[in-house]
Amino acid sequence: MAATPSEFPNAHPPDTAKCGLFKTLAIAQPAPIIAQEQVLKSGIPRRKEYIEGSNPSLKKIQTAEGLRWCPVVKSVKGHVRPDLVLVNGFEARHPEGTYYIEWRQNGSRIRKAVGKDATEADNQRRVKEAELNAVNAGVPILAQTDASRVQLAAAIAEFLEETKEHKKPKTFSAYELALRYFQESCHKTYVREVERKDLLKFSIFLRDEKHQGPRSVYNKFETVMSFLKAQGVRDLISKNDWPTFVEEEPEIYEKEELDKLFAACTEEEQVWFEFFWMTGMREQEAMYTYWSDINFSHATVKVSHKPDRGWTPKAYREREIPIPERLVANLKAWKAKSDRTCNLVFPTAGCRPKLDFLDCLKAVAKRAGLNPDNCWLHKFR
Repeated sequence: MAATPSEFPNAHPPDTAKCGLFKTLAIAQPAPIIAQEQVLKSGIPRRKEYIEGSNPSLKKIQTAEGLRWCPVVKSVKGHVRPDLVLVNGFEARHPEGTYYIEWRQNGSRIRKAVGKDATEADNQRRVKEAELNAVNAGVPILAQTDASRVQLAAAIAEFLEETKEHKKPKTFSAYELALRYFQESCHKTYVREVERKDLLKFSIFLRDEKHQGPRSVYNKFETVMSFLKAQGVRDLISKNDWPTFVEEEPEIYEKEELDKLFAACTEEEQVWFEFFWMTGMREQEAMYTYWSDINFSHATVKVSHKPDRGWTPKAYREREIPIPERLVANLKAWKAKSDRTCNLVFPTAGCRPKLDFLDCLKAVAKRAGLNPDNCWLHKFR
């Protein structure tokens, strides 16, 4: 049976209780009505700290509309029913997402990820509630060793949610895969239980079980180390413990290959791929190049942030690239034929960024008698 706000007229729901996109463990339970200030024996006013409800507060889920915090569904006996949440007032199953507990501290709302297991989330809520009740009663409590009891799964979930909000989708996917592999390899319950041998074992697991190449092993190992650093876990391994790889020379097109490619291009295709070749731009940098980025007088093109399209350069670094006169002339001719109402240099219908440069390149390679599997945009750089 789902709890509804009407059943608890004195409930204190989260600010975003009308969620419908995230999985937030938010149960509409009556929050304790507590005065904002309490006078201690010393006579010094102290602000009350309290858990927002008597169950884990929120579960963050993914819906068709995006991420949202949603109330959980309870059984008749008051237990959280795993994976069930209320989305716009209706029960829905969402196995994805993370449970959160929520409390007030010094007037501010605080939320803490407590993992994906409903029972464990409720256990952590009870521990925090007991701690805050002791503080409110003026009972001295010893400094908490809370960091040592942070669950590995909960910490990873919170780290990935922050990554998803602040990093690009490609970065998030790489982090998610690396940390999922780490959880498959390391079966420790708490973050502080992770040891040097777990990290060495992870490297071997990537190589032998997941058949990752040396560079991929290094990248995933580096992601795990970044995660542990964010948790305050440092100095577990020495420099010699890190996986190694051989830095390969970047592969580039030979002159004969370029001659064949450009000979097989249409006029439009030649402009596209000469732009990649003569600027050394990454694919998305070319996709999001505006006419305003090109300075024909100074023969330069700029890689710049496009907040109106939600795009930023790699590592958030803008840069200016000199271009040869041949490309300047070709771009001027290209601009004369372009839709003046669109700011993109290489748009598709509706002034949207062109997404299929690679497919187009492989089609040209096939016409040129080259092996399409050996033709990549990155080789122009």
